[in-house]
Amino acid sequence: MKAIVIVPAGKVAAGKLAGVIAHGAQILQISGSFDDALSIVLEISERHPIALVNSLNPYRLEGQKTAAFEICDVLGSASDWLALPVGNAGNITAYWMGFRQYHQLKQSGLPRILGVQAEGAAPLVVGHPVNEPETLATAIRIGNPARGEEALQAASESQGRIIAVSDEDILSAQKLLASNGIWVEPASAAGLAGLIAEIKAEHINPKGKRIVIVCTGHGLKDPQIISRSFKKPAIFPPDVEKLEKFILHG
Repeated sequence: MKAIVIVPAGKVAAGKLAGVIAHGAQILQISGSFDDALSIVLEISERHPIALVNSLNPYRLEGQKTAAFEICDVLGSASDWLALPVGNAGNITAYWMGFRQYHQLKQSGLPRILGVQAEGAAPLVVGHPVNEPETLATAIRIGNPARGEEALQAASESQGRIIAVSDEDILSAQKLLASNGIWVEPASAAGLAGLIAEIKAEHINPKGKRIVIVCTGHGLKDPQIISRSFKKPAIFPPDVEKLEKFILHG
């Protein structure tokens, strides 16, 4: 089976491209934005018998929604809040679909949903598409989400909201997660960054609440931020005493 991935040139993290190559797909770059790429693949898939497998594919949402089932199974019911990143808005759409379906079958309850975008790529917050979205959180660097209307509906129906946070807040949340043993790509830390911002602003009181934060991608998918700030390790001779002295006394 032939698989082709169309991406904006220079805008997709190397870790993600490596995965595509490893699985044998062909990568085509365009000199445009993610939204340009989406428009192109959508038009091509409408003209030819080619399957589109991004967030517009309904089968993808059917798979993603089962994560909401798992949350209810583990907790015994839905959480009070669900915080997650919002880029193309497939996840927020799928989670809300899953929670509603599970509640209809098992009376598991419904969470309030906090969707989080980056300030430089926050079309659902500013109320219009962003022509040139910019954020270090590459996975949510999207100016015109394919499932934007569904995302706004999920936030409204759940009595939640969609907010934007700065790249600095996202990187701070990424470091906090890593210090607790969870290394995620920057975009995946947006949910925690948004929750922290809402708690600081006293918009959410976490006391007595069960809050689930969705982390969507491992740190190896987008390691450039870490590698850029990485200092070259010191080199020592293979001398036990010198290494021991440095380890114990610096």
